[in-house]
Amino acid sequence: MLDIYGTLGPRCSDRATLAAMFAAGMSGVRLNLSHVTLRRAEDQIASLHAAAADAGKTAQLLIDMQGPELRVGALEEPLTLGDGASVTLGAGGVPVPALIFPALVPGQELLLDDGKLLLEIVSAGEDRASARVLRGGVLHSRKSIALPGLTLRPPTMTDTDLANIRLAKACGVTAVMQPFVRDRADLEAVRAALDEAGAPDIRLFAKIENLEGVRNLPELLSACDEIVIARGDLGNAMPLWKLPRVQKEIAAACREAKRPFMVVTQMLASMEHSAVPTRAEVSDVFNAVLDGASSVMVTGETAVGDYPVEVIRTMANTVSEALAYMGR
Repeated sequence: MLDIYGTLGPRCSDRATLAAMFAAGMSGVRLNLSHVTLRRAEDQIASLHAAAADAGKTAQLLIDMQGPELRVGALEEPLTLGDGASVTLGAGGVPVPALIFPALVPGQELLLDDGKLLLEIVSAGEDRASARVLRGGVLHSRKSIALPGLTLRPPTMTDTDLANIRLAKACGVTAVMQPFVRDRADLEAVRAALDEAGAPDIRLFAKIENLEGVRNLPELLSACDEIVIARGDLGNAMPLWKLPRVQKEIAAACREAKRPFMVVTQMLASMEHSAVPTRAEVSDVFNAVLDGASSVMVTGETAVGDYPVEVIRTMANTVSEALAYMGR
């Protein structure tokens, strides 16, 4: 059986729900450390391990680091951005990393929250910029920022990442997911931090979600324990119709190198608000298994969705059917 991961969040952090998810076929969960720290999540983690024991399992806990990802800062409350509206980035407006301002010029596009919102820069200065909303929506704190066509290089790990790594072993973490891996040096930095923390046995998952990671995939394969085809931001880095081909190419490279790989992002996205997935989503999960995935994962579907147990059950049933088709 492949590993099936949910994502821990407010809709599935209680012991009873987690136990039901494990009983439905879940192997473990992802904890997104862009929104919380390990220390602040101690109660959720305790519920996770207790729930796994209730279901007769040992929980796998994957921590998704902050890493070099660009994100919106803390907002006092969610911000509604209407199509055509003007918005200020930086001083006096939406908080964004200072790193981006030197790269901003009029006409540059910004994708927010995995591409759900699209802005275009109108003018930019040293610590603020003005933008026009091309595709609106509701913006929440700590959502991702992507700058199509630009390559910036934030540090591999934040101070918060290093603090979380020092606590990882005591919290029962089984794997670290390093986001936006650009080259082998990123992975070597995380390995070194794990060694220094006395946790060399914790597995390292390399998230491929930018063009640098795609280009440098050959040097990444031997430097991690598993590749993650993270289609959210990877889909922001290219026209969406190119994404399936890139996913297939990454999967083929992993199979050739005998390196396990995971497929993630929007696998059952409609189930955030529907008890029944779309036919396309079920086919997506099925085909990921046929491509050789060693694991599949859902994110918002369990973290904030209305049907976390049904999501895992649907995923497990689809994976089982695909394995049976393959004669496994």
